[in-house]
Amino acid sequence: MAPTQLLPDLRRERLMALLRERGTSRVADLAAATDVTALTIRRDLKLLEAEGLIERVHGGARVVAPPAPPQAPQVSPETALPQLNGQIAMLAPGLDFYWPAVSRSAEAQARRFGLRLMLRGDSYESEDERPALAPLFASEQVRGVLAVPNVEGAHAAEVIDWIAAQSLPCVLLEREASAGPGKTPVESVTSDHALGAELAMRYLWDLGHRRVGLVVSRSSPTTRKVRQGFERVSRELGADPTRRVSAVTPDSRTVGFAAALEAVIDQVVAGGVTGLLVHSDREAMALVQQLELRGLKVPGDISVIAYDDEVAEMFTPALTAIRPAREALGRAAVDLLVDRLLDPRRPVHRVTISPQLRIRESSGPPRDAV
Repeated sequence: MAPTQLLPDLRRERLMALLRERGTSRVADLAAATDVTALTIRRDLKLLEAEGLIERVHGGARVVAPPAPPQAPQVSPETALPQLNGQIAMLAPGLDFYWPAVSRSAEAQARRFGLRLMLRGDSYESEDERPALAPLFASEQVRGVLAVPNVEGAHAAEVIDWIAAQSLPCVLLEREASAGPGKTPVESVTSDHALGAELAMRYLWDLGHRRVGLVVSRSSPTTRKVRQGFERVSRELGADPTRRVSAVTPDSRTVGFAAALEAVIDQVVAGGVTGLLVHSDREAMALVQQLELRGLKVPGDISVIAYDDEVAEMFTPALTAIRPAREALGRAAVDLLVDRLLDPRRPVHRVTISPQLRIRESSGPPRDAV
């Protein structure tokens, strides 16, 4: 039975709600969401544009931000901020895919405090970051350090104890750790990746998916938290563990990756899985391509949500994704470091930043719920 079409006023209210939620949306997507023709949507958009509520763009529309109310002159944030001299150093486990955005936001925030950012790169495979960190802590120009140590490696406890013993303050990025016999927390800023997985799972559940799967990368330090969140919310929702897929793939650049994807798809088909959360974008894009080669449509047969949202929007179909707030991560880390410099006796802060769900073309209700 076809759904009852909304009255014009209610339909335009629905269009505004969709545009506020998605930011920018295509005419075809809006037509599908409201069960009317593209011609009707274009007429509605023309009326909404005349009211100054939206702006039509090629193939779709976006919400127009309301004009900011006039405000009394204020001191600029840069003028109000304390101005420090010198450098802060950052050691990242890679300078591509994920960390450039964090580094750029940290550099911009450091500049606001009159500081320069010294950036150095390491490797995810590093078992001991002390050789790379030692010159940064020893530099007379450096006033504090941002670090991303391997907290699961063989020397993790030694590295953290060594960091905590340094005279310069240090903030960990995307890592949580404690130092010494008393397990004193080390200052840190992290993304709540477990929450990200929960957001994805709840979204799929609300769409009607009951056979869901998780595919994660064996080499990613994010995998543990993503899995924790996924398992936790699956138990809470009462998802049948016998009707789920949980798979771990090798690095997408290794020889065994293609065979691992085929094995995942075999599990998906055998289990009748209709929704997948895949970490990260690279693995998600490769999996969608293999699904299509096997004759499975995304989102028609299977909805896919990527985790990271580095390039998910550029893919076809544009991937629904969980997006960690990388820019906020870099800014918050610098803020913590500056606060520590200004007040060395302040309590240890551990900041957790929530990721966001970005809904795009790769997700929708399962066929049996339509």
